[in-house]
Amino acid sequence: MELTISVLNFLYAVLGAVLTIFFMAVAFRVFNRLTPFDTHEELAKGNVSVGIVIGSIFVGVGIAMGLVIGMGLN
Repeated sequence: MELTISVLNFLYAVLGAVLTIFFMAVAFRVFNRLTPFDTHEELAKGNVSVGIVIGSIFVGVGIAMGLVIGMGLN
């Protein structure tokens, strides 16, 4: 019984990780469309401020999804 619960929790965590990566990609694309510049180009040029904003978006989405996954595992 406990092995089944552990396996289900592991699968739920893996699904949560996949969903987190998906939502990070969606957030990046939304940010890229909302800004008047090309985010890929600015990152390639080494624009630190764009990198900080993109990193902040990833951290925010990661925290939100982590909380959802954590609540589901309890």
